[in-house]
Amino acid sequence: MEYIIIIISAVFVNNILLAQFLGVCPFFGASNKVETALGMAGAVTFVMTMATLITWLLFYYVLAPLHIEFMQTVSFILIIASLVQMVEIILKKISPALFRALGIFLPLMATNCAIVGVAILVVTKEFSFGGTAHLLNLPESIVFAVANALGFGLALILFAGLREQLELNEVPKAFKGVPIALVTAGILALAFMGFAGIV
Repeated sequence: MEYIIIIISAVFVNNILLAQFLGVCPFFGASNKVETALGMAGAVTFVMTMATLITWLLFYYVLAPLHIEFMQTVSFILIIASLVQMVEIILKKISPALFRALGIFLPLMATNCAIVGVAILVVTKEFSFGGTAHLLNLPESIVFAVANALGFGLALILFAGLREQLELNEVPKAFKGVPIALVTAGILALAFMGFAGIV
């Protein structure tokens, strides 16, 4: 039951992108087309899941025992940067078109605050299940990371679909481009906040 609560909470109620506003840069940059959004969602899912696994192990088996928890942010970013570099190499080899479409937003994943944020959340934030608060164990952390990545991907793909539809519709001249994208993103964020009952 705890895993279901983690998944629903991360994907809908506390969506990392639309409720917590982490990772907004690729949200706007890689959402012009649904295909590009799907590629970015896949890359973020892989990096976020692997980064959470590695950083959780690093934190609890190296940093905490040595009492150097203050090094978590630097070490987490180094791990994430290494994973992003690996994804870049693989994408360049397997799908050069997607590699070009993602452009600068692929290497910027190394400092994507959504990925870094999830890695830090799983080792520092207490979560409440059934009235008792505790830090996430490793399986819960992996589920939390995958669910956050799916929530990120869902928001990205929905937004890309909306932007594609906006290109086909008549929009007032003053709202063309970035302004209508910002308005659409705000409405999408409000819709997701409705899952938490905050509207």
